[in-house]
Amino acid sequence: MLDSVLGKLARQHDPNVLVGFDTADDAGVYQLTPEVALVQTVDFFTPIVDDPYTFGQIAATNSLSDVYAMGGRPLSALTMVCFPENGDVNVLEQMLAGGLAKMVEANCTVIGGHSIRDEEIKLGYSVTGTVHPGRVLKNSGAKPGDRLIFTKAIGTGVISTAIKRGHAQESWVSAAVKAMTTLNKTAAEVVTSGGFTVHAMTDVTGFGLIGHVREVARGSDVSVRLLASKVPLLEGALECVRAGDIPAGLKANRAFAECSVEYADDIPDELRTLLYDPQTAGGLLIAVEEKDAERLVPALQRADISGAEVGDIVEKTRSLIKVST
Repeated sequence: MLDSVLGKLARQHDPNVLVGFDTADDAGVYQLTPEVALVQTVDFFTPIVDDPYTFGQIAATNSLSDVYAMGGRPLSALTMVCFPENGDVNVLEQMLAGGLAKMVEANCTVIGGHSIRDEEIKLGYSVTGTVHPGRVLKNSGAKPGDRLIFTKAIGTGVISTAIKRGHAQESWVSAAVKAMTTLNKTAAEVVTSGGFTVHAMTDVTGFGLIGHVREVARGSDVSVRLLASKVPLLEGALECVRAGDIPAGLKANRAFAECSVEYADDIPDELRTLLYDPQTAGGLLIAVEEKDAERLVPALQRADISGAEVGDIVEKTRSLIKVST
């Protein structure tokens, strides 16, 4: 729905806008000087875990991620919180403390915010960072021959749904929480400081892996070969799909993007389903030149980041995305 609305809006013509909403990129980028551009993003959502401190950590990690995905460095953040008028103030305190802890880890200063009374709790941040105008990493620009590297396992959406329904095992929750509270800071630093030829980068969040791969393909005017067997999955993710713990966002993602996908016959439906799972604070998806792909994965792993090669970029074909084993 939002995609159709944004497509009708008049575009503002400002030469300092290096990245707007034209390609559904992760953040906006606005050039200030020949050496400095602002990276701006905003994100907030309802609780997906029971513990308020952990929820705050996840909300901050998720909000910071878009700055890292653009190759930027977060500087400051504004808090956005919705909380019931008669809610437990200790819950609010723990949420904000969890978020602040992650902002401190990111060296990003919380300088203010806004709150409203709302019966449904929500928390998030507007984050501002900086990047050199010549080193902005967009979700467009991938070239045929590039390899696709992904830095986290998927499945947080279905596991979060299982948590709400009381189906999730403790080990599944622990693995999902660890993924959702791990900043993309280190991964982004490896990507931007290692001399790798990176043509495109994005983080995999609410649109799911397929949705974000689709954006890379459309924005770059290429097609993608995705290797389903190489995509890392969180423990319990397949079991959640088999149990029917499917979030509404996954169904919406699949309805929107599956028309762009061609599957090999041997891809099981539960794995196809997970490829559309909306992620919270998901990993970085990196289109890197083939000659550098073999260096990038070990570099990520040395930094304790789970880097996996999940596909490659090819010349544009009828199907934007071909999924095989």
